[in-house]
Amino acid sequence: MREEFEKMVAAGKLDRQHVDALVALTQSGYCMHRSWGFGRIRTMDTVFARFTIDFANKPGHTMDLAFAATSLKPIPKEHILARKAYDLEGLRQLAAVNHLELIRIVLNSFNGRATADQIQQVLVPDVITADWRKWWEAAKRELKKDGHFQVPTKKTDPIVYEVAEVSLQDRLLGSFRAAKGLKARVAVAAELLRNLEDLGDKAAAAREVVAALNAEIPSYQRTQPAVALEAIFIRDDVREAVGLAPEPDELTPAAIWLHDTKPGAVLETLPAAKHRRALESFKAANPEHWHEVLLQSLNSLPAKLCHECAGLLIHEGKLEALKEMLARWISQHTASAELLLWLAKDRNDSFADILGPEVFRAMLTAMERDQFNEKRSNRLRDFILDDQDLLVELIESADLEVIKDLTRALQYSPCFDDMDKRSLLARIVKSYPTIQSLISGEQSRHETHFFVSWESLERRKEEYRELVEKKIPANSKEIALARSYGDLRENHEYKAAKEMQKLLMRRKAELENQLVRARGMDFANPRTDVVAIGTRVKATDLEANQPEQFIILGAWDSDPERGIVSYLSPIAQALLNRTVGEQVEFEVHGVRHHHRIEAIEPYQAAPATLQPPPAAPAQSASPTESVAGPSAAN
Repeated sequence: MREEFEKMVAAGKLDRQHVDALVALTQSGYCMHRSWGFGRIRTMDTVFARFTIDFANKPGHTMDLAFAATSLKPIPKEHILARKAYDLEGLRQLAAVNHLELIRIVLNSFNGRATADQIQQVLVPDVITADWRKWWEAAKRELKKDGHFQVPTKKTDPIVYEVAEVSLQDRLLGSFRAAKGLKARVAVAAELLRNLEDLGDKAAAAREVVAALNAEIPSYQRTQPAVALEAIFIRDDVREAVGLAPEPDELTPAAIWLHDTKPGAVLETLPAAKHRRALESFKAANPEHWHEVLLQSLNSLPAKLCHECAGLLIHEGKLEALKEMLARWISQHTASAELLLWLAKDRNDSFADILGPEVFRAMLTAMERDQFNEKRSNRLRDFILDDQDLLVELIESADLEVIKDLTRALQYSPCFDDMDKRSLLARIVKSYPTIQSLISGEQSRHETHFFVSWESLERRKEEYRELVEKKIPANSKEIALARSYGDLRENHEYKAAKEMQKLLMRRKAELENQLVRARGMDFANPRTDVVAIGTRVKATDLEANQPEQFIILGAWDSDPERGIVSYLSPIAQALLNRTVGEQVEFEVHGVRHHHRIEAIEPYQAAPATLQPPPAAPAQSASPTESVAGPSAAN
């Protein structure tokens, strides 16, 4: 091809400076453009001095030879991109049977080094069509054993291919010796431990690592106790893996905790995977007071550490002490946002007597307090918004008045924007529809109370007492008993008891709402110039021409067989405030009825019904007071 280009130079179609680049491009047949990516050179036109190139998104693209010489980079046929273009099926077979050879091709295509992400980008999905993660884990194990590949501990560092083979043991020990600082050495020691079975002389490698760590740990004991503790853990693991005996003067975890009796600061700088082991070592170093220290530390720890500390406390039989401390912080509104976040995430029936409306109050207080904290986090707020059940579960056992107070607190809280507040308030209204009027501000005088007889009021109060004093406590015992059977996911007795709890709590809220609004009446001395509560109305059915009688009493006094109707019923609403001689119309069960009022007289009830009970729990009301509008008092 060089001769062809020389002729074109002689003909003035091409500059001589472009010849070498064009020869390399034509010999390779593949190229790379900085914008269009990989391309395959299809043809060269010597008449018009141009290439025809297939790029990924520009097939059949023509390019002037002079421009191609300056803008394209030749790609050798051994390059992974070129191999994908002409031998994709062969690469797929190689991926199935020879991981190392495929990775070697990729690394050599990138000057002998590439990160795991770069390897994935070039192989997926064209070459590796199945599960990349599974394929890569298998390939990485082979890479670590092979002496030609250097696999870094950090994912972002490149994997390096070397022609000269170096054993895994020499490579790991070389990295360990070159590591700067105890933290870096701990990382290499952990890698060596994971590959211990593949080393030629495990004992020799372990002795070198243990000796080096023992020499360096004391200098970190006071300044960086978390790093020293992590190094002690990996030292002990390496030593135990090959059966070496401890050295007499080596530092132990107890020596670290001797100088740092507050575990919080140490634990926060440790990797999460080491938290439980560090806590166990703290417990062993402080056998008498470990639980007291952990309990005091909980309110200053992040949620992840709260989870670990609480797990250890519960495992060691300190659940009641934990609950007592939590209840105190919650009631005093001093619980931190991170502690409450852990409690919300890990909530279960072990904390059922703590998880109530006061927890949500404490959450609002903690978030408001953190607004002035430079290091504040929105994690608790985000969790409250994301967990659709949390707010409802916290208030499900609360009295209606408590729920109203919480609703007002939420409305005025600066922790949520308007959209988020509406979302949370909607969850409350879904479970407690009576709160809607408080939220919308549309509660009217007519909705605030309704009238009932003393007798029916006492019946409702008795139902409420039985619910609170007998049924709900009995249900709580059923839940506790069912919980003791274990595995709550398959515990049908537990699920049934929890469903019954929801029903009981819903009825409790309904009764509380009704009893707060109910006003007792004795129906004495009603007005008789118009139909009013406490009157007997004699009327004529105009269609059947038959006499009928209606006794209009309280909201809970309906007895159709005796002609007693609630003043909130459609019949009573049509009759109220009407006079003798007037005709009324009302609908019952979809049928229209027409009546004429013939007489209005006071209702003469039995004395026991007319007299209020000795200790009347509700405010009495005069029958001449204006009648409340329709209400859901059933």
